[in-house]
Amino acid sequence: MSKSSAGKAFLIRIMFEWTLLCAVTSYIFYRSVTSFLVLLPGFLFYAKLRLKQSENDRKKTLALQFRESILAVSTALNAGYSVENSFIEAWHDMKRMYGEDAPISEEYRRIVMKLRDNEQIEYIIRDFGRRSCIEDINDFAAVFEAAKRIGGDMTKIIKRASSNISEKIEVKREIETAMTSRKLETRIMEIMPFGILLYLQTGSSGMISVLYQGIAGRIIMTLSLAIYLAGVLMAEKIIDIEV
Repeated sequence: MSKSSAGKAFLIRIMFEWTLLCAVTSYIFYRSVTSFLVLLPGFLFYAKLRLKQSENDRKKTLALQFRESILAVSTALNAGYSVENSFIEAWHDMKRMYGEDAPISEEYRRIVMKLRDNEQIEYIIRDFGRRSCIEDINDFAAVFEAAKRIGGDMTKIIKRASSNISEKIEVKREIETAMTSRKLETRIMEIMPFGILLYLQTGSSGMISVLYQGIAGRIIMTLSLAIYLAGVLMAEKIIDIEV
């Protein structure tokens, strides 16, 4: 799937998600078609959040795949390839391992294309680190550039970088494992208000019917929704741990 097709599919998906959220929210909190139409423009904010989440997921995937890629580069260096050809061999390995559309395959394809244009490998890797906005790749790029200029042992440097990145990834995995149950609890708590209101509407509608009538009821429900959204955003920020 091309980038444009994947982008369109992602846009359609988040549009469907937001439309469904608006429909559920307008029914449970307002029982009003008008509220559904009022909530729809919030798609821009929701799309921004989902795009940020998607980019963070891509960075995590790229960081994991980068570790394997520099191991492949190290293997090629040990086999006698030059530094430039080692990255070309690593590109082929990444395509076989993850597929041509994987983030690391796309990045290595860019590296190979620049090498064929006779650009210096240290500048290519530096550009890769800058564009990735990933600390591990940026650090590797800085060390790689310095070693290339002073003629350091690239095999040892790449092995050491791979070891350091692996250690950081293991720490991240341990933290994510420890946070899994907390994240599940957070998701349950986030949907609980909807479940409670839906239960009251179906089982004891008379108890809360006043909340769907008149200005006072609308104000109370709007304040409740605002407090709920603030709580969700706060909870997401708490469980979003960066290592």
